[in-house]
Amino acid sequence: QVQLVESGGGLVQPGGSLRLSCAASSIICSKNVMGWYRQAPGKQRELVATITSGGSASSADSVKGRFTISRDNAKNTVYLQMNSLKPEDTAVYYCNCRILAGAVTYNYWGQGTQVTVSS
Repeated sequence: QVQLVESGGGLVQPGGSLRLSCAASSIICSKNVMGWYRQAPGKQRELVATITSGGSASSADSVKGRFTISRDNAKNTVYLQMNSLKPEDTAVYYCNCRILAGAVTYNYWGQGTQVTVSS
């Protein structure tokens, strides 16, 4: 069983920055795709950014140029640097580890960390 522990959320003013961290309990996540998703009140969970084990990253159009995903495989940790935050970025942010095992995909989720952007 893989456990993911997020940290770094909080309250920030518009235009501010936050850095989220997610530590995985298993080295297997360092060999697979990890990512960040978010869910705002009354909305579905949406993809924010993903990164492969080799460091290839992709992100949603809504955060391009503002958010950067990175990882440290030696620490089994993925990060999300969030700059120029907007009120619409307010959501619970979830870390994800997606493990491909042949034809089966396993998704593991963290407990979520609240990010609130407000003046």
